[in-house]
Amino acid sequence: MMVTEGGKGKVTIWRNFKYFSYEALRKRWQKILLDAIIKREGNKDSFRRLKNKIYKNNKEGFYVHAKNEIKSAKIAAKYIGRYVGRPAIAESRILAYDGKRVTFKYKRHEDNKEVIEKVPVFEFIKKVIIHIPDKNFKMVRYFGLYSRRSKDKDQFIKMIDKKIVQIKKSIERWEYRILASFGVDPCKCPKCGSKMKFNDIVYPRYGSMREYFKKKFINEGKEKLE
Repeated sequence: MMVTEGGKGKVTIWRNFKYFSYEALRKRWQKILLDAIIKREGNKDSFRRLKNKIYKNNKEGFYVHAKNEIKSAKIAAKYIGRYVGRPAIAESRILAYDGKRVTFKYKRHEDNKEVIEKVPVFEFIKKVIIHIPDKNFKMVRYFGLYSRRSKDKDQFIKMIDKKIVQIKKSIERWEYRILASFGVDPCKCPKCGSKMKFNDIVYPRYGSMREYFKKKFINEGKEKLE
């Protein structure tokens, strides 16, 4: 699951959040998951007792593997693609098979240590096939700002695009001056001769101007609230 580092309500403007409580995530995930099971299976006495036992034995909540901030869209796409297009376990992690038991390794997220396990073959198959989605199951879903129907997303992009349009106009003036002075069109592709379209400016030191203005608008909104 990927989330934005901030958000906005129906009345409030965008607010940026750099810190998410890991402890709160664990307890929240525990409650949401157990409540969802009760909603599906019904509030039976047997499960209610099991639920109370789970809360007692897991006072810190369920385990959550919270990764760091993703710095670019390319890394985000690679991250999603890894879960959508790859099998549950890489073949390189399977170390041995003697006809009855499978030996494999994995990295434990809790302490980042490599663990080697040897389990019966049918238990191993069970661990693998549980990750195979049902037929026609949607592997990627979008909610909130990421949703295609989100009106807030369009407003947010327009804020960024206004600044980009201003830069584009200055680029066009710069293009004309270079052409008038040196007789060379800097926006013409030297290989195919086609006119290159302006998309973004990326400085080696400062990075993408589109990303810069995005962060700038977020910080300005936060200052107004404070």
